[in-house]
Amino acid sequence: MIQQKIGILGGGQLGLMLLQAAIDWNLDVSVLDTPDAPCAPIAPAFVEGSLQDYDAVYAFGKPLDIITIEIEKVNVDALEALQNEGKKVFPQPHLIRLIQDKRLQKQFYRDHGLPTADFILTDDRADTARYADFLPAFHKLGRDGYDGKGVQRLVSPADFDKAFDAPGLLEQAVDFDKELAVIVARNERGEVSTFPTVEMVFHPEANLVEFLFAPAEISQEADQQAKALAKRTAEALGIVGLLAVELFLTKDGQVLINEVAPRPHNSGHQTIRANLTSQYEQHWRAILNLPLGDTTLHTPAAMVNLLGEAGHTGPAHYEGMEALLATSGVFPFLYGKKITKPFRKMGHITVTDNNLEALKKKALWVKETLKAVTKA
Repeated sequence: MIQQKIGILGGGQLGLMLLQAAIDWNLDVSVLDTPDAPCAPIAPAFVEGSLQDYDAVYAFGKPLDIITIEIEKVNVDALEALQNEGKKVFPQPHLIRLIQDKRLQKQFYRDHGLPTADFILTDDRADTARYADFLPAFHKLGRDGYDGKGVQRLVSPADFDKAFDAPGLLEQAVDFDKELAVIVARNERGEVSTFPTVEMVFHPEANLVEFLFAPAEISQEADQQAKALAKRTAEALGIVGLLAVELFLTKDGQVLINEVAPRPHNSGHQTIRANLTSQYEQHWRAILNLPLGDTTLHTPAAMVNLLGEAGHTGPAHYEGMEALLATSGVFPFLYGKKITKPFRKMGHITVTDNNLEALKKKALWVKETLKAVTKA
């Protein structure tokens, strides 16, 4: 059907699910990553190399027609060189560069009139300590923070010793009611489509998404506001591909951008089972400049992140799998990571049920039943 040679930078769990969607269309896909990556055993073509090494990324992309990512921490200089030679790179390299740096990302929102929490750019720990009157706030590393790492909550001046001694931003704490996410897709012809708004519940210790519920239990007005803001953000960026827009719904009913990710995202895993088009198929549609798919949610769904259990580091073993597989509307997805460690993302479970209360109870049961541990 599609003759282009496609490459994915990154062979983690998002790459794994991109490959699963690519099989349906017999796409010619290569993956670049280290040999222990989950995609390594199943990718049609797997190339070993560092995503941050210029030569490795450039050599990988040279024989390809289209290059995409499943993680932002990649060598953008190599992608720009490939783009200048006529390769299609989606998301575009300048957008990856922008989103790699939270300082640039937040300034972009301010410059384009996109509502976000108030913030101050900081140079180092000493500079951050000048802003006691801005607390409570979150101090975020400008670069290389991920999955809750690179974020510190500062409540009083006594907390300034926890601030990062590197370029970052001090973001005023938002009095929010819920944390939401909207995944939006945009293709080269400018067609834009959003997935239903979802609600995220974070693990109190690891600062990772623990549960996700679709659709979010919010007013129609808040839902429309969230989707409209996601579209405005994608169009302001001019992105081709997927953009996951994480949002705060404030106590007074306003929607603010928290952060974005220019790729498939944790907040869209459930779309594989719960939506007519998954976020992974939608990503392929967008970067191949095909008509975007119908994102209708055909059943309420929850997603439970399977995190490595505390106190367990070593070869992964899964307890409770038989009980899950014996339960209707429960779909586990394991990421093929051989080693588990505390709070490492080892998989996710999609849960479906037409009754929202039953859905929530089932999701809690799943969390307590399936465990990623090491064998005794």
